[in-house]
Amino acid sequence: MLDQWGRWVHRRRRWVLAVAGAALVFAGVWGTGVFGALSSSGGFDTPGSESAKAAEIAERDLGRDAADVVILYQGGTTVDDPAYRASVEQALNALPQDKIAATSTYWSTRAPQFVSDDRTATYAVLELAGSDEAARQAAYEAVEDELTRVGGGLTAKVGGAVGTETAVNERVSSDIGRAEAMAIPVLLVLLVLIFGGLVSASMPLLVGGLAILGSFTALHALTYVTDVSIFAVNITTFLGLGLAIDYGLFMVSRFREELARDGRSTEDAMGATMATAGRTVAVSGITVAVSLSGLLLFDQQFLISMGYGGIATVLVCMAGALTVLPAMLGVLGPKVNALSIRRRRPAGGRADGWWGRVARSVMRRPVVYATATVALLLALGAPFLGINWGGMDAKVMPEGADARVVAEALETRFPGNTTSPIEAVVTGTSDQGAIQAYGARLASLPGAADATVTGAEGTTTRIALTYDADPDSGAVRDLVREVRDVPPPAGAQVHVGGPAAEVVDSLGSIGATMPWLAVLVGGATFALLFLAFGSVLLPLKAIAMNMLSLSATFGAVVLIFQDGNLSGLLGFTATGSIAPAMPILMLAMLFGISMDYEVFLLSRVREQYDLTGDNTAAVAAGVQRTGAIITSAALLFIVVIGAFATSGITFIKMVGVGMVIAIVLDATVVRGLLVPATMRLLGRANWWAPGPLAGLYRRYGIREGDSPASPVPPASPDMEPVG
Repeated sequence: MLDQWGRWVHRRRRWVLAVAGAALVFAGVWGTGVFGALSSSGGFDTPGSESAKAAEIAERDLGRDAADVVILYQGGTTVDDPAYRASVEQALNALPQDKIAATSTYWSTRAPQFVSDDRTATYAVLELAGSDEAARQAAYEAVEDELTRVGGGLTAKVGGAVGTETAVNERVSSDIGRAEAMAIPVLLVLLVLIFGGLVSASMPLLVGGLAILGSFTALHALTYVTDVSIFAVNITTFLGLGLAIDYGLFMVSRFREELARDGRSTEDAMGATMATAGRTVAVSGITVAVSLSGLLLFDQQFLISMGYGGIATVLVCMAGALTVLPAMLGVLGPKVNALSIRRRRPAGGRADGWWGRVARSVMRRPVVYATATVALLLALGAPFLGINWGGMDAKVMPEGADARVVAEALETRFPGNTTSPIEAVVTGTSDQGAIQAYGARLASLPGAADATVTGAEGTTTRIALTYDADPDSGAVRDLVREVRDVPPPAGAQVHVGGPAAEVVDSLGSIGATMPWLAVLVGGATFALLFLAFGSVLLPLKAIAMNMLSLSATFGAVVLIFQDGNLSGLLGFTATGSIAPAMPILMLAMLFGISMDYEVFLLSRVREQYDLTGDNTAAVAAGVQRTGAIITSAALLFIVVIGAFATSGITFIKMVGVGMVIAIVLDATVVRGLLVPATMRLLGRANWWAPGPLAGLYRRYGIREGDSPASPVPPASPDMEPVG
């Protein structure tokens, strides 16, 4: 099927390129408008959860009481100095009053929590005008430049929910541009060195540009029907470049190999390339897209948006690799090797090269390699058992950023939990005696400090419960659960919210969705790999290998980003916790990307097994023929992801570093050592399927009827069966 598709594209290559050019122009003009249509909200909350209901009820009945903007004022005198007060109030009164719905200060409330322990700092809380997030964001943008203007020798720094969100979004946007500026020149050099020529090296970048602009277009269209988080642009950029490089490397290297065979025309080479590497790209792309579709099962808009962006990118990248890239290769033909900078080696590589020696060693000692690699991966994954979950706040910003300075000052210099209390929203009673008794029960809980009524209207009352522990600690999450277990006043209902409750609800929602994620991604991956390779054991083994690789990655992430190891080198401050959404995002992306390399390796192994019937020789030949390409693809992907690891936003850096670790492990330890070792041990069982499934594969399998390849000599003549 793909052989015929490749020939069809070759015969209509100029029409295909003309259509692609028109689509590229449209995407460049309309698709890039996505940046003005994306939601600036982080999307880390859990809609429909108890904490979300608590916030909705409080806003509906008590009005908004959000710290949209927090301005921290500091000076050489104390807040008791009349000049200090005059300077702050003058600065606040100068703000456009139609953009500010309410302002709270120490002097307007006389609340002690507004004054620092040394009385030289205070803060003002601004509630922005606007009925929704977009309106409040517009209000913030209108006053942003004026918020830090203050006289009297005082300084002002801006934080708060909207202030922090805006600062994070601006930093993410600047980091994307900087990452691309860092990665592209390095990619160009490496591509030329790996491909050995300027023309062939440009092919993956062509597909990458098409994938990125195409996914921008898809995301822009999605914004007309649903909210899409601005963070989706991150996954679009690095997935587009990374997968385009992988697919381009697979396709171009195979095309050059087929073109070098005696008597092959360009059309024949294209048909053979599509039947082999094109099939690999199709299976890989669908597998990666299915893996990312698992993100759509979750409630958090952040994960859903990442799913939209990832799926769009993968599908556009796959489509480009199977249409535009073959058309370009068809136009170039043998000229794909033009502008070479070095003499090319014969197609197929050498049996005594590095990967030939690796294959020979693994085939002789499969038990040793399998045992050692599994032990290494399990040891790396062990720290994940000690993960501590936390929320997203200003601490994701780099040290010294205004929003982070404000947040840290509120935690360390002012009375505790003023911006992150546990909130109990009581409805259905106006009996103040019962409410006070309920508050007293909350305050008596272990770990609780004080319970204060912060709002009351009719039959709705909000109680803020402060505590002594760190807001991101397990003790506070346990306290949330204990608060929820306290019986409400007679005839009343209680909804418990606040930042710690949001983390509890997020963990509960994610935990409930994980089995469905496993069923969807695991089941679809099994089905796709079975249809691609006709084996029951290989898909199960591939899933197990991926989970081992992922566990090692998550263990490393805990060691680095939770415990703070390498924080000085990587330039971040460890917070002691990890947001629940981030490992889920990494799981979906890395599971799919790992399958990319698995499919490429297994495709070559299956191709050789079909030709020779010798499992050991087929596995060795697969490692020999794909090892250099997989490690080259991984190196290029690492350059793309590594550039994002320089981000000043901690969770973007964490995803970047985590993916670099995962790709290094996957391309070397897992694909180069563990997979071939286990395949050597399994022998012919690798290709086993029960009778009915074997018949299903023969009828519906994703394969070509005739393989265009020829057998590869085994990497070693002394590959005896394992005894």
